[in-house]
Amino acid sequence: MTRRFTALAALAVVCAGVELVAGRGMSPGAAWDVLNGGGDATEHHILFHLRLPRLLVSLGAGACLAVAGLVLQSALRNPLAGPEVTGVTPGAVLGAVTATALGIGGWDSPLAVVLAACAGGCAGAALLWLLTGRGRGDPAQTAVHGVLVSAVLGGLTAVVLLVEPGELGGVVQWLVGTTEGRVWQHWHLLWPWALVWGAAAWLLAGPLTLLRCGDDIALAAGLSARRARTLALLCAVALTAGAVAAVGALGFVGLLVPHLAVAVFGADLRTSLPGAALTGAVVVCGADAAAQLSSRLLAAALDSGRLTLPVGALTACLGAALLLVVVRRTPNRSF
Repeated sequence: MTRRFTALAALAVVCAGVELVAGRGMSPGAAWDVLNGGGDATEHHILFHLRLPRLLVSLGAGACLAVAGLVLQSALRNPLAGPEVTGVTPGAVLGAVTATALGIGGWDSPLAVVLAACAGGCAGAALLWLLTGRGRGDPAQTAVHGVLVSAVLGGLTAVVLLVEPGELGGVVQWLVGTTEGRVWQHWHLLWPWALVWGAAAWLLAGPLTLLRCGDDIALAAGLSARRARTLALLCAVALTAGAVAAVGALGFVGLLVPHLAVAVFGADLRTSLPGAALTGAVVVCGADAAAQLSSRLLAAALDSGRLTLPVGALTACLGAALLLVVVRRTPNRSF
């Protein structure tokens, strides 16, 4: 297990190094020169005030989404219970977009956006909880209701856009997910939020492990299943809201990364939760680095200096393709 954590940490360092030098604005050679103590004031500003906070935000957001997904899947005993398909992410996006449209929040004032996103995420999760009723333990029913809830919340987001059409650019960023333009203010708000709620999720590792075994076993062990599930859902919603407020809705990270973490680190949540955090950080950081490299190549090929590939578009495409491959290779598995 130590070797696996070490290997994943080394991969995170590699992805972080690539992301630092992959962005536009200056060449990789110039970025390397700044890291070695050279460069001018402009290059120092680009690297340490634009690229570095963007890197840290991508790491933190990936960790939040992965931990939130694993907590949801454990609490609901549903392999499809990621933040994206349980109403949590669409609700958080709706809250963030509404706060932006009302003028009480925006990319430059993330504190109000975090609070609005948290409220929206709680509303989305509560709506799913009410719709599923007694069938909360059925993965298929929860997935179907989650799609319906997500569609409703997406429609409400579209209504907000119709009311405030001038917010089109901001809405697209929230819906797709991007790390473009992240600054130190976003990181200073994200890391304590992620640390507090991540620690709370890890403290719930024991109860969550019992919930994965079923409510009857949890009750036999003296655990209040309803109370533990409520606390777990609160942690998941808070972590998702923090990530959405920082980078928008990154597709499939919270749904697929937990499965990868459990496959690598095992079913013991005391190790798989930290493993999921590290795996999510690597996935989002690597995807952001790939998106920046792709943007440079596409801009050069198409002679368009303003072309930018958002990381959310890349994670959504790769996640959908991976999910399709898994489903086709295991047709008899119940998802």
